[in-house]
Amino acid sequence: MPQRGDKANFGISGLDDITSGGLARGRLFRLEGSPGTGKTTIATQFLMAGVAAEERSLYITLSETEDELRLGAASHGWSLEGIEIFELVPPESLLDDDQQQSLLYSSDLELGETTKRIFEAFERIKPERVVLDSLSEIRLLAQSSLRYRRQILALKHYFARSTATVLMLDDLSSEANDRTMHSVAHGVIRLEELSPEYGAERRRLRVIKYRGQRYRGGHHDFVIDTGGVRVFPRLVAAEHKSNFDREVLPSGLPELNALLGGGVERGSSVLILGPAGTGKSLLALTFVVSAINRGESAAMFVFDEELGLLFQRALGLGIDLQAMVDTGRLAIEQVDAAELTPGELSERVRRCVEDNDAKTVVIDSLNGYQAAMPEEQALVLHMHELLQYLNRQGASTFLTVAQHGLVGDMKAPVDVTYLADTVVLLRYFEALGRVRRAISVIKKRTGAHEDTIREYRIDQRGITLGEPIMGFQGVLRGVPTLVGETSTLIEPVA
Repeated sequence: MPQRGDKANFGISGLDDITSGGLARGRLFRLEGSPGTGKTTIATQFLMAGVAAEERSLYITLSETEDELRLGAASHGWSLEGIEIFELVPPESLLDDDQQQSLLYSSDLELGETTKRIFEAFERIKPERVVLDSLSEIRLLAQSSLRYRRQILALKHYFARSTATVLMLDDLSSEANDRTMHSVAHGVIRLEELSPEYGAERRRLRVIKYRGQRYRGGHHDFVIDTGGVRVFPRLVAAEHKSNFDREVLPSGLPELNALLGGGVERGSSVLILGPAGTGKSLLALTFVVSAINRGESAAMFVFDEELGLLFQRALGLGIDLQAMVDTGRLAIEQVDAAELTPGELSERVRRCVEDNDAKTVVIDSLNGYQAAMPEEQALVLHMHELLQYLNRQGASTFLTVAQHGLVGDMKAPVDVTYLADTVVLLRYFEALGRVRRAISVIKKRTGAHEDTIREYRIDQRGITLGEPIMGFQGVLRGVPTLVGETSTLIEPVA
């Protein structure tokens, strides 16, 4: 028989991480949330984990029938074999009109009968894990807060004598200020469901209380998929540290290396700013190709472009992304901002870094990432933790942001320039009757860089950078003026 630890795990890795291993044995816990937030699914996984550990498990249901529970489990591909299900329905005598009486409140009989039957089932099975679904039914039978509290205390002391770990579910159907169970329970976990204006519902959970136990505070995203609940613990960069050599990594373009002062330092972040069509994704791909040519792995998370189109467009520029994917060196994931939560994105990035050892990570773009976030301030905080985590893992991160406008005054939807170690600025400008592109580095924390502006061109060979632009001023405003006798612009291709 497996060894019993001091915790009864949930069988959900993310939730076990948040609660430092699960629920303390021999204690009573409350799992609360409005209908549809996943209480029954989590409770079922909790009992299934008990069965896997060869622990007797009991599901006491006052709200759903056994058939409904089994049907819900089947939708996830589960078998409830090994879990005792006790369907607590009103005794027939209380449903018979001839047996109705008026001298006593019917709730007095129903509550006592309910409690008695719960105790009988418990004594018969002697479980080590118990789920009681739900407290709302007991609260309705009790009718008053005093009787309800006394009843819950009686259940708590009864279960405590047997060292059973009890998880009570509550659908929060009572008054908002009813906190009876919060003081009685050893720990409280709350599930929430948010409904954005567009896209799928978002779910998150929070540990409100856990006596004598450190836990991961704050809100944590989770999803309900076929196969159960998946929880994504909030990323805390300070918990992840590694030692690595902060070497300078060159790109495959000598002119770009010169502009960057030799290249990009390992474990740093690069923000690529520019209007649509200036080649932000292609510039990031240049560093991906360089990393793979060095024998490293890379990962791309693409929000804005369909992957088939990206592969085709890159191939037209001499970059075979499919071949890189086939070798296992490159992982590319399409991200749907309407379906993915920020917590799940952070988890995907972590898996690429920790499981596939990705040393170059591209997020294209932050505009799409912002679409997954309802509040800009939350976006900045999420991005701060994610960048700090990647930096401490020795991964070089490339972020793209599409600015509004084409020439002149540019505005970004969110300002994260202060988070990035290096900021690369791309611009359109008009000169000698042609629309041209310019690139400059406006910030680099980790070393010196050129303070010049270089023109660049995108063709079937990819990106080609020219010499620093001389003889013009006002390039970054989009409409430069010739101040010298000659210019160093790239000659047009014949």
